[in-house]
Amino acid sequence: MTRRSAVRDGHRLLYDEARVRSLITNMRDELHARMRDELHAQHSRHLAEMAALRAELEQLRGKLDELRAVSLARSRAELEVAELRRLREIGRARAAERDPAQPLH
Repeated sequence: MTRRSAVRDGHRLLYDEARVRSLITNMRDELHARMRDELHAQHSRHLAEMAALRAELEQLRGKLDELRAVSLARSRAELEVAELRRLREIGRARAAERDPAQPLH
């Protein structure tokens, strides 16, 4: 029986089982290929996004290191200023003449 001449219950069959199975297989293969292509495209987008995020993270780490260095330099400068003021006061105290008749308090 060929596909064109197949007759069932007095009606000519448009599709036999082999033809239906072939169509389903082709549709499944096409769907699978399309889904695979979409997955590859999504994967490529994710890789690009991850690369951009890594670059941004490295940039932020650099800025954080810079901020830490500035903050540490400021703290050291503040300590140096405080030490210089302390030494200045000591020098002033030594240079000041005290009236021996004045009480210490």
